[in-house]
Amino acid sequence: MNAPAHLSRADLGRALAVVVIWGLNFVVMKLGLRELSPMLLGALRFAAASLPLLLFVRMPALPWRYLLAYGLAQGLGQFGFLFLGLKLGMTAGMASVVMQTQAFFTLMLAAPLLGERARRRQWVGIAVALAGLVLIATAHGEGPGQMTLIGFLLTLSAAFMWASSNIVVRFATRAVPGYDPFGFIVWSSLVPIVPFAVVAVMMEGPPAVVRQLANLDLGALLSVLYLAWFATLLAYTLWTRLLQRHPAGRVVPFSLLVPVVGLAAAAVCFGERPSAAQWVGTAAVLLGLMVNQGFGARTLASLRDAKRA
Repeated sequence: MNAPAHLSRADLGRALAVVVIWGLNFVVMKLGLRELSPMLLGALRFAAASLPLLLFVRMPALPWRYLLAYGLAQGLGQFGFLFLGLKLGMTAGMASVVMQTQAFFTLMLAAPLLGERARRRQWVGIAVALAGLVLIATAHGEGPGQMTLIGFLLTLSAAFMWASSNIVVRFATRAVPGYDPFGFIVWSSLVPIVPFAVVAVMMEGPPAVVRQLANLDLGALLSVLYLAWFATLLAYTLWTRLLQRHPAGRVVPFSLLVPVVGLAAAAVCFGERPSAAQWVGTAAVLLGLMVNQGFGARTLASLRDAKRA
């Protein structure tokens, strides 16, 4: 199946919907982690995203290895690292920035694994973004509202795992073009439930896990449902559909808009104010990723094409 030359108006709308959902996602995670441990939040998130729907959603016509690989990379890997990072001092706003480094991690993995060779412009963009990450990392602190170094490193690891899941999607699309992305998300969400639950029990002990479940309040429940139904089922279905229809390099740049929503939401909800060094680092990361992806020219072309559609 040949990919369209540009994103259609409908695909552009899907991409922007994902931006808003994921931008708010980091604030919701922080709220959920006030009541639940990182691993238990992960188990509940993916249980809510899969178990209620298994009787109604057909398993996609894909080999199990793709569901398993995606569930471990996107579920256990990405959100295990991210939830733990947020719990250990990563701020919601900075998390929304650092997670977007999945864009150049995706291209770096795509070169050896998918045969997509990076251009000189893309390597320049990677260098600029890496310089921004170094600046953000050096601006960490240990006081209230400060980003911790361990939180930063765990969030960076989560971004790498997100990139890995993007590569799994591209391999799955090559193997079975046109598979159902909603069914793929529902059934792959089964994979991380047991690992998350086992790690939660190992880290905290059965009594602590049972106590958290027994004391689950409305705020924590709403956080779980938002993460499961909106951030997982809806947003990742839209994202997977976009990756099915377009090359990774055309889709991934839209994630650069997520920090705009994420930083604004964190400022409103938690009063987070990045330091001057973090603002400069954030600008460098976004600039580097834009150079890497040719974001400006590609987005303008997409908007022109959408107006004609």
